[in-house]
Amino acid sequence: MAKYEEIAEDIRNGILNGKFNTNEQLPLEKEMCEQYGVSRITIKKAVDELVTQGLVIKRRGAGTFVKALDDTDVQKLSMAKQFEGFTESHNDKKVTSKIIKFEVVHPTEEIATKLKITVDDFAYYLIRARYSNDEPFVIEYTYMPIVLIPGIKNDILMSSVYGYIENTLKLKIKSAHRIIRAILPDELEQKELKIDSNFPILEVEQVGFLDNGQPFEYSIAHHRSDKIEFRTVSIK
Repeated sequence: MAKYEEIAEDIRNGILNGKFNTNEQLPLEKEMCEQYGVSRITIKKAVDELVTQGLVIKRRGAGTFVKALDDTDVQKLSMAKQFEGFTESHNDKKVTSKIIKFEVVHPTEEIATKLKITVDDFAYYLIRARYSNDEPFVIEYTYMPIVLIPGIKNDILMSSVYGYIENTLKLKIKSAHRIIRAILPDELEQKELKIDSNFPILEVEQVGFLDNGQPFEYSIAHHRSDKIEFRTVSIK
């Protein structure tokens, strides 16, 4: 992680932990340079990163201020940045999983391209139904390259794959590219999500990236539309 990213993360944590309140001004660039022992260019990049995330706003001639977002919005922004998985985003509830399929495959050319591997390489392919407080929320269809994410077993799939990646493999999950669509469920999804054929679901197609830019996951998640919402903040 670059120095400016470390500084941005520290300030972001301060915002989320209440060190900086809504509409409060951040320390001046000079003060932050002294605090972190870096140049103004590094501080500027850190602040620009926070602006991009929608956590702060620059006011010409006045300084940089924490945006007027409610606690839920700030939490959503933090989650989007940290790219948390289902277990982490439901950490105040009982999370369980059902493994529907778990196998090792050669990826198709399309999937291999998304994961930056070849069709001769091996990848995990897994289908999981995820539950929060025993209620079905989502079915995940996921590919991961074995060379990058080794050692996945059933016990990991029953808990948190992202937790295993970051805590055991010591890899840093950084970002995701997502496409969201509304579709109708197939027979498997009707059964596992306990819905009928006319119940709309949200399809989230996603490529996940580590902090070195390497894709570690290609997934399609089918969410019950009454159990999820997506929030965004647009910054000009």
